[in-house]
Amino acid sequence: MRRPAKRSSSRLSAESQRLVNSSQAVAGSTSRLEERAWERTLDLQLHKQLKSNHQGMIDAALDHLFKSDLDGYDVLVEAVEANSEACALDYDGKVYSVQLLALPVLAWTRFSIASGNLPADVRNGLFAHLHAHVLADNVHLALAPALYAIEQLPRHHADVFALAQRMGQSALKQSAPQLSLEQTPTAPFLADTRYLIAAVAVPTGAPVFRWQMDEHGSVVHERETALKAWTTQATPLLTRFLPGCNVELLLPQPYYFACREADKRIRPAAIRAADHYLTQTLGLASSELHANIGSFCENINGQIDEYRVGFSLGNDDGVVYGIVWPLYEQEDGDEVRDLSAPDSALTPMEEILAVLRECGIVQIKLHEERYTMEFCDDCGTPLFPAPDGDLVHAEMPEDVPASTEHFH
Repeated sequence: MRRPAKRSSSRLSAESQRLVNSSQAVAGSTSRLEERAWERTLDLQLHKQLKSNHQGMIDAALDHLFKSDLDGYDVLVEAVEANSEACALDYDGKVYSVQLLALPVLAWTRFSIASGNLPADVRNGLFAHLHAHVLADNVHLALAPALYAIEQLPRHHADVFALAQRMGQSALKQSAPQLSLEQTPTAPFLADTRYLIAAVAVPTGAPVFRWQMDEHGSVVHERETALKAWTTQATPLLTRFLPGCNVELLLPQPYYFACREADKRIRPAAIRAADHYLTQTLGLASSELHANIGSFCENINGQIDEYRVGFSLGNDDGVVYGIVWPLYEQEDGDEVRDLSAPDSALTPMEEILAVLRECGIVQIKLHEERYTMEFCDDCGTPLFPAPDGDLVHAEMPEDVPASTEHFH
């Protein structure tokens, strides 16, 4: 009997298959001892691929697991992120652990949000406050010279790995890091995140953060103290570089965790920025704005992937501005919390409603219909729900000067 022809495009390379096998072995482990043994194997395999810049091998394994084994996929995602944002370096006869950090700066404004090289005094001040309030004693630190938008940061794990190595060397040599990150133009959003990028190096096993230094202390309390001190000291430095912006600093954290946390925390700021922009530009009170909320999903029968809020005026069926509230990780579109868990966090919908009401926007309509992801055919921007339930392009009134219009 003739066998069907094999499609080479669907076959994994030997290296990708090894990543798949090791990830599934970790996911299927029945003891911590077995799990750690498989994790070491997976770490060695990933280090080889990252060092060789074989991003395609990693992507193929991730794609395969995403389609066939979500538990194995979760293991591989966590492992590749951990191995790309951290590494070990030999220096002066010692082995040092290097961790790449991201320091998110949430900003919202009616104007533009700056990025680019920081003045020397601002950078030096941030460097000093990191040592004083966030990092453990005797940590080697390198701080990138600029404030970056997400579009300017490395997109691939292999690029993050290379960045961690370069900045780790700079930290150990106490030299200024020479980076060539992309100078992609930044999108003109009313609310967006900027990032400081740093790397720390410590002797293997030594603490990185200040809250790790006291084994008998409260980690939660020490983190809160560090965040308060960092925010108090660093915010004035960064507001000088971000004129006209409201600024909120998050705690410096490992690269991927910090980026995900910033993605979540910028969402409420986007609503506040929209409210401020519309009331100031149109000369209205927040109570005169209408918020129309729709649930959107890739597949009409699938889970909710994002909410979109269209802002409208009075009895007008148009939308003057819109924001997207994406859902991440374990978030779902349930509109009501589990009543058996009274201490659980707000659902995404509850948080949206709370922020709108906090702004003074009380005329809120939640459309029951679920929408598929629809975008403008001409410019590619999202379409937003209008009061009547139609999806429309957000357009400011014609009498608003063109110079005050913003992207949505």
